[in-house]
Amino acid sequence: MKRIFHYLPLFLLPAFFLPLAHAQYGFDIGIGFGALQDKASGNGIEGDETSANFFGSCAPGTTGDPTCIATSKLSGLGMGVSGNVMAWKHFGFGAEAVFQPGKATYVSFPANSVTGQTPLSIQSRTTLFDFNGIYQPVRTKKVAFQLIGGVGGANIRFYEAGATGSAIGPSSFSQYFGSNNHFQVHGGVGVQFYLTEHVFLRPQFDVHYVPNLSQFGSNLITSETIWLGYTFGSQ
Repeated sequence: MKRIFHYLPLFLLPAFFLPLAHAQYGFDIGIGFGALQDKASGNGIEGDETSANFFGSCAPGTTGDPTCIATSKLSGLGMGVSGNVMAWKHFGFGAEAVFQPGKATYVSFPANSVTGQTPLSIQSRTTLFDFNGIYQPVRTKKVAFQLIGGVGGANIRFYEAGATGSAIGPSSFSQYFGSNNHFQVHGGVGVQFYLTEHVFLRPQFDVHYVPNLSQFGSNLITSETIWLGYTFGSQ
């Protein structure tokens, strides 16, 4: 929930256009639940604390180094907030942010009895945000078909996580390690079903093109989201 409040300014941006939206067709706010996907990069990270390349890149399966561990694919639960202004019957604009509410394991290193290294992992959390134009070729009182496109950014944050022993007993930790920011181009398609005059449910499929996304195996991140929202004004 803390991350939802972090994106409230983006979520509420369309509210500034309420007078325009009320005079025409209204504006939508929504909260979404779904998933994000991208394949693994095929690269690895060196996990031997005695190595000069500790936490550096390596090639798993080709160097004969058992401490070179392959990174994971992008997957898991996504949440989001959105706000769309439909200023005209078939055209509008809006903004949305989709993020992973929890940290996913990016790479996990086992314990090493020789060096005394305890189990250690790097966790990741991906956030996508974009500003879009919206085209509704089909719009009725009960359903609207939407084509969505725009630009935005992608942020991938990394955390170092593990466990330690102390006088007070075993304890775990997860601390910020670093982040990467990327430009992204967004395209999506959704069908907005009205459950009541104002409450809607919108299944939506999205493709995010993120140039130079070396952390994963493709520059394309796909996502599927079910948006539950409310339309202010007429629709």
